[in-house]
Amino acid sequence: MTTVTKLSVEKEYINTYSQQNNEPAWLTEKRNQAFDGLDAIPMPKPDKTKIDKWNFTNFSSHVVKSEAYASFEELPEAVKPLINLEENNNLYIQRNNTPAFFSLSEELKAQGVIFTDLFTAAREHSDLVEKYFMKSGVKADEHRLAALHAALVNGGAFLYVPKNVEVKQPIQAIFIQDNPDTTLFNHVLIVAEDNSHVTYVENYISTVESNQGVANIITEVIANANAHVAFGAVDTLSAGFTTYVNRRGVAGRDARIEWALGLMNDGHTISDNTTYLMGDGSFGDTKSVVVGRGEQKQNFTTQIIHHGLRSEGYILKHGVVKDNSTIIFNGIGKIEHGASKANAEQESRVLILSEKARGDANPILLIDEDDVTAGHAASVGRVDPLQLYYLMSRGITKQDAERLVITGFLAPVVNQLPVEGVKKQLAEVIERKVR
Repeated sequence: MTTVTKLSVEKEYINTYSQQNNEPAWLTEKRNQAFDGLDAIPMPKPDKTKIDKWNFTNFSSHVVKSEAYASFEELPEAVKPLINLEENNNLYIQRNNTPAFFSLSEELKAQGVIFTDLFTAAREHSDLVEKYFMKSGVKADEHRLAALHAALVNGGAFLYVPKNVEVKQPIQAIFIQDNPDTTLFNHVLIVAEDNSHVTYVENYISTVESNQGVANIITEVIANANAHVAFGAVDTLSAGFTTYVNRRGVAGRDARIEWALGLMNDGHTISDNTTYLMGDGSFGDTKSVVVGRGEQKQNFTTQIIHHGLRSEGYILKHGVVKDNSTIIFNGIGKIEHGASKANAEQESRVLILSEKARGDANPILLIDEDDVTAGHAASVGRVDPLQLYYLMSRGITKQDAERLVITGFLAPVVNQLPVEGVKKQLAEVIERKVR
């Protein structure tokens, strides 16, 4: 049976929007192809989570235009602590759907580093963006939400690091939602050429509640031979958002992709984080931390797929669930035929803080090769009463003891974030959500 997707926009609007952006022909064509194919491809089906009644298509406005920030002083107070311009001036800020603040050092410009909003990149570096945009990472025809994203992409960033360039300071992007009608179809594309090295950190932050908001976010990280990309993120979208977020990496020979993800949205969320270890000696490491509260339903699928010889993949996910919320962790380590001497390891743990909360941790190993190493661990449980007893015996109240245990439980991911202000923000968000 064919399901007709009811959208808040029509095809004519998509072409008009593309023309207004002065987009290259290939991007307009990709939008149209994705829109035309929407009803021919199914929705994604995250394990143990029904999303057929979730809102991914009905929104009040596709684009909210906002004023740019003339200076650092104009930024919202909630954003300023995330940034230290004295130590790092490589920064892009998007306000709702508008590029609002930008800074890149002259040194990096001279080395050929490109860092800008997605649409400027598509106009000024068209061939380079076209080469990678939704080609080897996320493809527009893999399911309906990916196609919807390709058709309606309305923001995002592009980062390109040339061959042999080491970016010593983090590159930072902050996506601010301060209008209740904002819809986010952000696309972030990161390309690290051979022997390059870069750390990228992004924040999604809501300063107002959303009116039935839709967030359809895709990130593609391409790490070519011997490149190293460290990717950090803290997502804190408001309860009004229904969020689909897909972060995907492709690692070449001897390349490394490391993810440190603080997934702290307050609305229903499905997340897909997949790393393809294509090259021999490639390396992938994903660390995720999640807190669920209220009536939230959240599903997090993390995959590392091994194609290369001697490739290594590690998954670590820790989640805390309270109130009536639900967290599903799906961890998949897949070793394809021919990926001999690969190593796939994963650990998923969920801490339950209330009677009605639910957490599932589902480790999966799919092995199609003999000479490999693989292992997994998973647990779902409550705070250890012995830990609480020990802390309380030292004069700490039960509430403070629980907070200390939770903080220690989530610390392996929090400590991996490379920007001190962002690390502090994540710690504060965790404190607020578990209080």
